[in-house]
Amino acid sequence: MIRSMTGYGSAERTVDGVGYAVEIRSVNHRYLKLSLKLPESLQSFETELEKLVRSRLARCSVSLSLRIRCEAGAGVRPVNQAALQHYLDALVPVMENLGSKATIDIASLVQLPGVFEPVEIDDETLGKQLQTVSVTTNDALDVLVTMRGDEGRTLQGELCGMCDSIREQLGEVEKRAPVVVEEYHEKLKSRVNLLMKSGGFELEADGLMREVAIYAERSDIAEEVTRLRSHLDQVAQLCEREDQVGRTLDFLAQEMLREANTIASKSNDAEVVRRVLEIKGLIDRVKEQVQNVE
Repeated sequence: MIRSMTGYGSAERTVDGVGYAVEIRSVNHRYLKLSLKLPESLQSFETELEKLVRSRLARCSVSLSLRIRCEAGAGVRPVNQAALQHYLDALVPVMENLGSKATIDIASLVQLPGVFEPVEIDDETLGKQLQTVSVTTNDALDVLVTMRGDEGRTLQGELCGMCDSIREQLGEVEKRAPVVVEEYHEKLKSRVNLLMKSGGFELEADGLMREVAIYAERSDIAEEVTRLRSHLDQVAQLCEREDQVGRTLDFLAQEMLREANTIASKSNDAEVVRRVLEIKGLIDRVKEQVQNVE
């Protein structure tokens, strides 16, 4: 079963008064591209999270966002009173010069460097946090992978439906091919007879048949039809596989279009050309859909 590259997954959990929320989005991309957004205090987890994502996903562009929320005062950082007083001492003379309209915003002051002291986290606590973040990320990945599988089933149904339509049109082209040669034979024969009557000469039957044979060989599309049908079989087989088949499907779609163009170039029949145009339109839709297959 093919998988889509588009999906979304999220998961949350709270441990020791700290809430962890992970959101993961994936879209189509030629290769695996990762973008991780982590809180400053958990930047050291980036390598481990990248390994985790790479073990679950392959061909796509992934955006992972991790948010933490402290509850009931957990993880509150202490205020550096000396640093805060230093800023206040520096600002008071400025306020006096500006007059009564000047105010000090405490909320802005606490964002200045050094006001909040960094929280020292021991290795044991850091290990527990990494385990919690990893489990939460795995839960989000489970949701994402499930959604990508559902999208893949939808894609597979659409691809198989379009391939069936191509087979139908190709069957009509194949039926029409010998009729085109016969019609050419009759047209050529009629023209030759008309010329012979007006010119007073005769044309040997061998010459007429030779011309028809040359036309039949030049317009023969049997090989192209066989190859195109073989490509359709391969698409159906690849759609049942579990591994990454997106690039192979993209290549097959290009080859299918090549065969359709060759069939069109070999035929001068309006009915065949019309059906080949239908086939090319369906192949373009196939190419568009396989761009999102992993």
